[in-house]
This record gives sequence, C-alpha cells and structure tokens, in this order.
Amino acid sequence: MSGHAARNPYLKDFKYRDTVEVKGGTLSLTNEEHAMIDRFVRINQAGETAAVTIYKGQMAVLGGDPELKTLLTHMRDQEIGHLEIMDRHIADFKVRPTLLQPAAVAGGYMLGVVSALLGVRSAMTCTEAVETKIGAHYNDQLRDLHKLNYPELDDLKHTIAKCRDEELEHLDTAVDHGARMAPLYKLQFELIKGGCAAAIWLCARI
Repeated sequence: MSGHAARNPYLKDFKYRDTVEVKGGTLSLTNEEHAMIDRFVRINQAGETAAVTIYKGQMAVLGGDPELKTLLTHMRDQEIGHLEIMDRHIADFKVRPTLLQPAAVAGGYMLGVVSALLGVRSAMTCTEAVETKIGAHYNDQLRDLHKLNYPELDDLKHTIAKCRDEELEHLDTAVDHGARMAPLYKLQFELIKGGCAAAIWLCARI
C-alpha cells in the first residue's frame, strides 16, 4: 500500500487487487490472496519435485527386491503425477518456481538413498515423516483456499485435495511396512519432519 493510502483514514480498509489470467478466465485477487496462492504453488512444486527424487533414491538402493520395487514404483509414479499437476499450476497462475528447485532434486535423492541404506524400515520411516508433514501442509492450504469463493480456484482446490489423499495413503503404506519399527525411529522421524518444515519455509521465501 502506498504511503498516501496508509495515511488516509478513509483508505485504511482498502486492499489493492491484482488481475491474474488463469485457465478458465480472469481472476481478480487482493494482493494478499495473490501472494498466498503464489506461495502455495511454489512450495508445492518444490515438494513434489523432492518427493519424486526421494523415491528414485530409495529405488536405487532397494530396487533389487521385486516386492519393494513394485511398491516404490507405485508411490514414485503417483508423485510424478502430482508433480505434473504442480507444474501445470505454476503455468496456470504464472508463478516463479523457487530458486531452490535444484536443491530439492539433490536433497530429495540424497535423503532417499541415505534412508534406504539404513534399511527398509528406515526408508519407510522417511516416507511416514515426509507424508505426515506434507499431508498436514496440504490440509492447511485447503483450509485457507476454501475461504476464497472463486470458481476459478476449484481446480486448484480439487487437485491439492487429491494429492493430499494420496500422500496420506503413502503414509499408511509406510506404517504397514514397518516404519515405526526402525532403529531410532523417533529420532529419524522428527529429524526428517523438521527438515521438511525448514524446506517449506525456505521455498516460500526464495
């Protein structure tokens, strides 16, 4: 808001609006709403990029086991689908990707490899921790988005909900495959979940 608007008591509740060209029409958002959607889309693309490479890293170590390869391939393929959705959102809402995308690729792959080297159960602990944080993060986004009554945002809400549901399926799968039986489970879980929180914070700002 300009200095003039800030000094004028008659404009204290005024909010500038941005016009955004999106698939399905033109969307008029307040600057706060626009910034929120921009932030959500940027974080989501980076998160799904990391998720794909986590599974690639785990498959590089554990892919020799046919049963594990099938399981990890299924979850990786779902994450690839999520990333395609987020790439579309980047284009639809004309959002600048985070400058940390290369770090998301490298960091995700490294986390996948290291967790797998610690054993199958630790790899599953990694999945449980990541999906716990991401599932909660998507829920937070949906609560904020449902406050905005713009039909043009229906697709964004629907696709985030779809990704959230599939992330939580991955969480359940990880628990079913021994995530909570890993050595130093609680330490691994909290470290990875905390790392996810830090990555979200950074990607929102860089």
